[in-house]
Amino acid sequence: MISVLSSPAKSLECYHACAKPSAVEEEEAEVVTLYRGADLENNCVSCSSTNYSTMPLSTQSQTDDEQYILVASLDNAHNLSNILKAITFKDHAIFSATPNGLKVTVEDSKCLQANAFIQAEIFQEYTIQEDLVGFQVNLTVLLDCLNIFGGSTVPGVLTALRMCYRGYGYPLTLFLEEGGVVTVCKINTQEPEEPIDFEFCSANVTNKVILQSDSLKETFSELDMTSEVLQITMSPSQPYFRLSTFGNAGNAHYDYPKDSDMMELFQCTKTQINRYKMSLLKPSTKALALSCKVSVRIDSRGFLSLQYLVRNDDGQICFVEYYCCPDEELEE
Repeated sequence: MISVLSSPAKSLECYHACAKPSAVEEEEAEVVTLYRGADLENNCVSCSSTNYSTMPLSTQSQTDDEQYILVASLDNAHNLSNILKAITFKDHAIFSATPNGLKVTVEDSKCLQANAFIQAEIFQEYTIQEDLVGFQVNLTVLLDCLNIFGGSTVPGVLTALRMCYRGYGYPLTLFLEEGGVVTVCKINTQEPEEPIDFEFCSANVTNKVILQSDSLKETFSELDMTSEVLQITMSPSQPYFRLSTFGNAGNAHYDYPKDSDMMELFQCTKTQINRYKMSLLKPSTKALALSCKVSVRIDSRGFLSLQYLVRNDDGQICFVEYYCCPDEELEE
């Protein structure tokens, strides 16, 4: 639930951290909308008496940063919300911050894991007081807050974001500014659960291809979604790289020659045929839709890694990665 109060109208690392609800769980978030020129001292929830009417959002932290262990600012909040949408298929997400940037993890049934990586350089300001800061939040609520202004369609009008976290037991605080209006959102946090370790490493990768995303977008738009599985064939010989479905309309195969213009890299050392549940792969199409390149890797166990290269509105590069377990019912 979100309660709204309005003022008067004047390269990254992988890490693990471990899961119990923290002290703040009564409500998911609290939102306060502030107008420049209003008396903020009486209208801001648990906020200092800093006068935002004379202090731009980008410089507010100079007086308050010491109380936060993590501060991250963006001139365009859409750059964060867009990448988070690519991994939104469950309510909660684990945030792990290091000096290198943010890693946001979402998991499903210990069979699927999605990670969004936002490098520190993406932010206009990124300050962290510890080697690792971790917390868990409701991702749906976070996205609602990031888009609280509704997404401006006016050219040149952006929503600025300052994201602050004080530590265990405290909410994640968002300061959002657009057109002179500042909204403060406080989202309750939990102690992060320990992410699943899929033990997927480059040394165990047997086959890898890198494709331009447009080719996969077209294929995925035509996939027979009545098929319970997607079969991936990777081989040093024909058919090289093949996607297969087995649905109500029959069997369908989509082949990618290794010398195709869409194929940027082809490294296959042995023939592998693995099936993956379509229901697990479907969330990854959100990342595919945003990406310009995708890396498909399969290790010796048949575990699948889909790495997506995503450019934000400013042309900066972020990464989204999905890990998926193979379907154990595959008959050799």
